[in-house]
Amino acid sequence: MTTPWDLLIVTMDVASDRPVEQGELSLALAGAELLDLIDSQAVTVDGERIVPGLQPQIEDRLLQEAASSLARETPYESVDDWLWRRGRGLSSAYLAALEAEGQVTRQRHRWIPLRSDRITLVDSPARRRADDRWTSGEPVLAVLGAAAGLRDEPAEDLDHLADDATVTVLAAVNDAVRELEAVRQRRGIEDAAFDNVWRGE
Repeated sequence: MTTPWDLLIVTMDVASDRPVEQGELSLALAGAELLDLIDSQAVTVDGERIVPGLQPQIEDRLLQEAASSLARETPYESVDDWLWRRGRGLSSAYLAALEAEGQVTRQRHRWIPLRSDRITLVDSPARRRADDRWTSGEPVLAVLGAAAGLRDEPAEDLDHLADDATVTVLAAVNDAVRELEAVRQRRGIEDAAFDNVWRGE
């Protein structure tokens, strides 16, 4: 159960070349958590609904937090609602946890103390595992990475994944990312129109 961590680590490794938006990454991390909860049998997906299952002991603090936040009464939460609720600020939470565990270092700026420090990953088994999973093209991580913006190619072809629940979650992540981008574009257009009104154009 390492999918969110693998995604975050890969994002940090690739982000110097391909910066990602925090919103897209947070949605993808929420999807990654849900996939790991499915693998642990903590939940099943019935249609579009997340149905709580077993309550296994999960060592990972953030994943345990995710499992504890599940809606346990009918009609249960939809996958889409989960992504938006759980995803809010999730990339920051994972980054803070990674730093607390000593998996990243901050490069200090001696002469400019107020400048934000650059965060870099340390060499670790977790980093090597994530890199191996990414470079091998493992389908789930590849689709999540594409949704987060790490690859140009669309992540639309999910037919090669036999598990219906996995396909449902990954499709919902892709839809949520598209919706987020559409909202961002609408706001950009509205802001530009507002600026034009003030300038008298």
